[in-house]
Amino acid sequence: MTSIDYNAFRDEVRDFLATSYPASKRELNQRQAGMFAEPELGQWWQRTLHARGWGAPSWPVEYGGTGWDAVQKHIFMSECTAANTPSFAVQGLAMVAPVVMKFGTQAQKDFFLPGILSGELYFCQGFSEPGSGSDLASLRTSAVREGDDYLVNGSKIWTTHAHFANWIFLLVRTSTEGKPQQGITFLLAPMSTPGISVRPIISISGEHELNQTFYDNARIPIANRIGDENKGWDVAKYLLEFERGGAYAPSAQGMLEAAKKIAAQQPGDDCATLWDDPQFQRKTAELEIDMLAQAATEHRVMTALAGGNNPGDIVASMLKLSGTALQQAASELCVEALGDYALADQRQSLHLSSNIPPIGPDYAARPVAKFLNLRACTIYGGSSEVQHNIVARAAMGLK
Repeated sequence: MTSIDYNAFRDEVRDFLATSYPASKRELNQRQAGMFAEPELGQWWQRTLHARGWGAPSWPVEYGGTGWDAVQKHIFMSECTAANTPSFAVQGLAMVAPVVMKFGTQAQKDFFLPGILSGELYFCQGFSEPGSGSDLASLRTSAVREGDDYLVNGSKIWTTHAHFANWIFLLVRTSTEGKPQQGITFLLAPMSTPGISVRPIISISGEHELNQTFYDNARIPIANRIGDENKGWDVAKYLLEFERGGAYAPSAQGMLEAAKKIAAQQPGDDCATLWDDPQFQRKTAELEIDMLAQAATEHRVMTALAGGNNPGDIVASMLKLSGTALQQAASELCVEALGDYALADQRQSLHLSSNIPPIGPDYAARPVAKFLNLRACTIYGGSSEVQHNIVARAAMGLK
C-alpha cells in the first residue's frame, strides 16, 4: 500500500485555493449568509473543482470521485473552510447522488451522475409538507399512475433553492394501505414540468433561499422513479443518513475563527479589545473544546465510511444534534463579538448584486444574518426533537 504524504497534500490544496479562488470571488462570498451560496457563485465553485478533478470528494472513483481517504477529505474540507470557499448546494452532490448510486438503474446513473458532478443538474429537495414537517410519513402529496407517468398533486414547503434548481427529488404517496411508510415513492422531476410552480418564502435573515412548491397534475415519468413503487421510505432513510450526518465541525471552526478575529479588533468594556476580556476567552475556549470533540467524532465516522462501513441513522442523528447546536453557538459568539455593530440591519448589503456598502467594518455585515439563518438548522433535516426520539428508541430502547 502506497503511503500518503498528508503534508504534501495539504500544500497541494492550499496552492490550488491560492490560484483558483480569486479575491473578487472571496469578496462576493463574504456577502453570503445563507446555507448555500447563490448559484452564480456556488455553481462556479463546483465547476472549478470539477475541472481540477475534485468535484466529488466523497464519491467512489468509478463515478468520478477522488479516491481520497478520510484524512484527505478532512484536510480538503478544513482548508476550504479556512479559505471561506462558497458553500454550493449539496442536494444533488451529497444527497440524491448516493441514492442514485445505490438504488438507481444503470440508465439513471448514466444520466444523473455526470450532470450532478459537473453542476449542470441543480437539485432541490421536496420532502417536508405543510402540516407534516419532520414527520415525513404523514405526507399527502399524491401520485397516481396514468400510462407511463405519475400524476402528482399536492405541495412541498421549505424547498431550498427551488427557484434556482432545474431538478427536484420528492417523496409522494402512491398508496394509502398499511402503515404510512409503506405507501411512499421516491421520484425525480425537472422543475420545468408543467404543473410545478414555486412561491418564495423570505427568511428573517433577508435571504430568498426557501420556497413552497405546488404540483397540479404534474406529469412525472415512471422512468424517473428511484427504487420500487411504495418503497420510497427505504430510499429516503438512506438519503437522510447523508443529510443528517456530514461534517459540522469545519463550519463551526470557521465561525469560531471569525469570532476571534472580530474580537481582536472590537473594543472591550474594560480592556483594549474584546479578545482581552477573560470572560470572552472562556466562552471561546469552551466552544472550541466542543468543536474538537465534534471533529473527533466526525473523523471516526469518516474512517468507518472509508472502510466500507455505514455508521447508520443513529450516528447520523447524534451528529446532527450536536453539530447543529455547535453551529448555532459559534454564530452566536460572532454576534456577541460584533458589539454595537450587531444592531445594524445589514440585509440589503449581502446580496451578490447589491451596491449598498456595509455599515462599519467589512466583517460587520454577515454575522447577524448568518446567526438568524442558522436558527433553522436545528429544524431542517429532521428537528432536534425528532433526532432525540430516534436516538432514544434505537439506541436506548425507549418507547
